[in-house]
Amino acid sequence: MKILVVGSGGREHAILWKLKQSPRVTKLYCAPGNGGISEIAECVPIKAIDINGIVKFSLEKAIDMVVVAPDDPLAAGMVDALEKVGIRALGPKKNAAIIEASKVFSKELMKKYHIPTAAYESFNDSNSAIEYVKSAKLPLVIKADGLALGKGVLICNTTEEALTAVSSIMEDKKFGDAGQRIVVEEFMTGPEVSVLAFTDGKTVIPMVSSQDHKRAFDNDQGLNTGGMGAFSPSRVYTEELQEECLRTIFIPTIKAMELEGRPFKGILYFGLMLTPDGPKVLEYNARFGDPETQVVLPRLETDLVEIFDAIIDEKLETIKISWSSHCAVCVVMASGGYPENYAKGYEITGLETIKSQEDIMLFHAGTKKESEKFYTNGGRVLGVTALAEDIETARKKAYETVSAIYFENAHYRKDIGIK
Repeated sequence: MKILVVGSGGREHAILWKLKQSPRVTKLYCAPGNGGISEIAECVPIKAIDINGIVKFSLEKAIDMVVVAPDDPLAAGMVDALEKVGIRALGPKKNAAIIEASKVFSKELMKKYHIPTAAYESFNDSNSAIEYVKSAKLPLVIKADGLALGKGVLICNTTEEALTAVSSIMEDKKFGDAGQRIVVEEFMTGPEVSVLAFTDGKTVIPMVSSQDHKRAFDNDQGLNTGGMGAFSPSRVYTEELQEECLRTIFIPTIKAMELEGRPFKGILYFGLMLTPDGPKVLEYNARFGDPETQVVLPRLETDLVEIFDAIIDEKLETIKISWSSHCAVCVVMASGGYPENYAKGYEITGLETIKSQEDIMLFHAGTKKESEKFYTNGGRVLGVTALAEDIETARKKAYETVSAIYFENAHYRKDIGIK
């Protein structure tokens, strides 16, 4: 079976690493891939957003399945285009991927179907938004409507900060077209939990829970990033909470999308906050989260190809999915200056000593390989994942591994897994 994974980050490396373990796989491709991915899959120089290029390549190579991992090509309709020419594709169609591509859509969906979330208002122009935030209760959460690489959410503790946020998103176009509309939400309190779920549009099977660390610096300080690390399972997400989330959030969301004529097939990510009033939805993602994928998939014991097939064929209810009882911790090593300005092209050393350890996985995010050497090529460079019987031991293993890897101006948080 020939499989193409679309994307180039740590999430894609983790997906490919898991797919490679399936006896059904004969050949793996990745477009465009990265340095680390090139060691387990053939990387092809097609951009992840190039729908025509991906369709053409898939037809030429008689690809059996395309896994569309990033948000942009899903929102642009890559799955629709692949299915139109008879290629099996894993991921939601364009009309379902809107659950992530538009914050306004997802908030209105939750409101209509009584799915618990923060109270909100949405705005199409900055003047109305500015008038609203002047008298709104603080703190406030201000979100760009569209896709913004996980960085389009600003928490504002003062009116001044909220006014600046509105101006930077809507007038200065900090996040480009993603900021043409904004959502202004009440600030919720409580621990955050990420739950990814497999769904074929009717059945939904949650994966093991995880928690990520969005802020750039220790103790959740600094700017929001795409994610500086994660651990699984969450310490606060009990079986009772999972049952409540299934009943009040997961199943109602899948049913709501079906009722809207937008059946969601693929991976649905639920960003949750466990508030004093019960679990509420912070956000939806229409695909595997990053870096949550790097701690969830190492715990998966079932063949991922079998699961993907069942999703595409709408037979998910026939699959039994099993998970390791081990815990996982992933520490992201980033370029100094991320998520703002950073340099690329530094040589990465120390990787060769780690490959033989079964309980350590190195997922490359922003790397390139030249003459058998690896170099930094992005903001987030590596995800170092460790498995162990408990989170503290996994943390220790992960950080021991991180300390053996070097590149100039490397930056990573020292508190991943402590939450």
